[in-house]
Amino acid sequence: KRRSRPGSSMTKCSARMIPERAMHELAVCQGMLDQVTRIAAEHNAIGVSLIRLRIGPLSGVEAGQLQQAFPLACAGTVAEAAELAIETAAIRVRCETCGEETEAATNRLLCGSCGDWHTRVVSGDEMLLMSVELIQNEVQNEIEDTRVSRNNSQQRI
Repeated sequence: KRRSRPGSSMTKCSARMIPERAMHELAVCQGMLDQVTRIAAEHNAIGVSLIRLRIGPLSGVEAGQLQQAFPLACAGTVAEAAELAIETAAIRVRCETCGEETEAATNRLLCGSCGDWHTRVVSGDEMLLMSVELIQNEVQNEIEDTRVSRNNSQQRI
């Protein structure tokens, strides 16, 4: 039995060793999966095939560590077989001096037009759930389609 030493970068979690710095991404992943589970339940889905996220470089979430935490977080959930696709959002700032909106670098949030440092981040600090592809039960869909057809027929009479 392996034990982690005090001050080490590994924490035991569910019989797997996970770096402590990835524990934040595991919690973020679990929160995202709670939202995905609610969406799947609202649509009577039997599973999830794809989850698309947009993560900005200033969000505080490391995409690579989120990818590593995903299989552990989704085990036993409706998203267990899902693929996680992550797109990176560009950092965009709005200049308070000239009013322009331009792209900026992570450690250099300057206006791309006038070079002023009086800027406000418009994007690049977010983590957004862009889309979720659900797996529907075909029999259930046929029943729902029949109900919709019956309701439409009744309204036409």
